[in-house]
Amino acid sequence: MRLEKRSKRYKKDFAAFTKEALPLADAVKKVQSWKSVKFNQTVECVVHLGIDPRQADQAIRSAISLPHGIGKTLKVICFADGADAEAAKAAGAFEVGDVDLVKKVQDGWLDFDVAIAHPKMMGQVGKLGRVLGPQGKMPSPKSGTVTPKVADAVREFAAGKVEFRNDSGGNVHIPVGKIDFEADKLVDNIQAFVDTIKKMRPSVVKGTYIKKLCITATMSPSVEVAL
Repeated sequence: MRLEKRSKRYKKDFAAFTKEALPLADAVKKVQSWKSVKFNQTVECVVHLGIDPRQADQAIRSAISLPHGIGKTLKVICFADGADAEAAKAAGAFEVGDVDLVKKVQDGWLDFDVAIAHPKMMGQVGKLGRVLGPQGKMPSPKSGTVTPKVADAVREFAAGKVEFRNDSGGNVHIPVGKIDFEADKLVDNIQAFVDTIKKMRPSVVKGTYIKKLCITATMSPSVEVAL
């Protein structure tokens, strides 16, 4: 969105904005210092990576349980049947099903945050690629959302485990908490995410891997973090 179309509050914050990259703790404090809005904003972390997103061997995709959660209980569904379905439901899945749930999603129902699938269900769930792929909700072994241990996965993701993957520009972004979190908890969450990204560096990537790191709140400008 162009600056002239932003709110007066945003413009005021932007006027006091510095393009200087700040140490992580200072960047968090800067984001938290701006005038709050009427809801508890989500804080997001974005990294720009020196990868070629067109190359499959440079793709970045996984999931992480942040040390202090993200301040939100996620709505998780599970594609499973029989005893696995019962276990997933007992673990807190919002909705559980097999072909019936596949059809419901095919028909346009997307009121959930994460989809878990038992491997034996992927023959049916694979049909949802065009629906869930663009939403970032397609189950995948790489992110831990395709697993025979569906109950464990449901519990982890409902508690705030976060999936992430690079976009076509080589950016990866995830929520790292709420703006009312204690500053040191946001720092811990962001550092845990960055450490995970560093460990995932593809062997074929040369030169600078993490090119830029920024944090932002839902209705505030972003702040660059010094690497």
